[in-house]
Amino acid sequence: MQIAIIGLGLIGGSLAKALKENTEHTVIGFDRDENTLLDALSLGAIDSVGSTSLLENADVVYVCLYPADVVRFVEENAPHFKEGCIVTDVCGIKNQVCGKLTEIAKNYPFVYVGGHPMAGKERSGFDASEASLFYNASYILVPGEAPQSATDTLVSLAKSMGFGTIKYCTQQKHDRMIAYTSQIPHVLACAYVMSPRCDEHSGFSAGSYRDVSRVARINAELWADLFLANREELADETEELVRNIERIRAAVAKNDRAELVALLSFAREKKEKFG
Repeated sequence: MQIAIIGLGLIGGSLAKALKENTEHTVIGFDRDENTLLDALSLGAIDSVGSTSLLENADVVYVCLYPADVVRFVEENAPHFKEGCIVTDVCGIKNQVCGKLTEIAKNYPFVYVGGHPMAGKERSGFDASEASLFYNASYILVPGEAPQSATDTLVSLAKSMGFGTIKYCTQQKHDRMIAYTSQIPHVLACAYVMSPRCDEHSGFSAGSYRDVSRVARINAELWADLFLANREELADETEELVRNIERIRAAVAKNDRAELVALLSFAREKKEKFG
């Protein structure tokens, strides 16, 4: 197939590298940074630099941009997608993307399937991308109104790139779960390192500090957009987190060992049960 990748950052670059390493498909790269395109070409991550004519021949298009830019790109290029072309995204939120792209697709002959590869790193950009990024990772699909054949094609591509788990859900379920599994950990990490004690942690910290603070090395522009695009779900999950922290804080402040043991035991049991 002819596969176009729009945006060769961490995710787009890793998709390109994984496809070139594991499949025989032709990969066409699009990026506003000419140096990134040259790097991708020289490394063999793409076969050619994208153009309108090449986009018109694409069988699958991965749009790897910020949510608002995904919608804008598809709106502007919808007339260029050929009949039956599968257009998918990699956005970390779906409610503000899936509905709009599904509506656009109704007026054109391409097919839209929402997607979200559950993989990442503290670093961003093409330089941080790697073919092995998706090994054993989860790939979430939000099929919506797309035909099964389109979903099957994306599943086949995902498996060839090393994804170990395929999950299907609605856009509402996706955003509720992502608020908990992805966004809240970033909120927690950022709040944690805001403490003035962070300035003096060297020599006093080990694995616990590293584990909790790791994702505070954040792409602020991207995550601000993701937080606000999912603000209702994230606000609810943040309230839940604050309530649970307050329960532990209150037990400590009251010197209530029994309550503290009960809370910590409950947390341990949930972790052991659900992983």
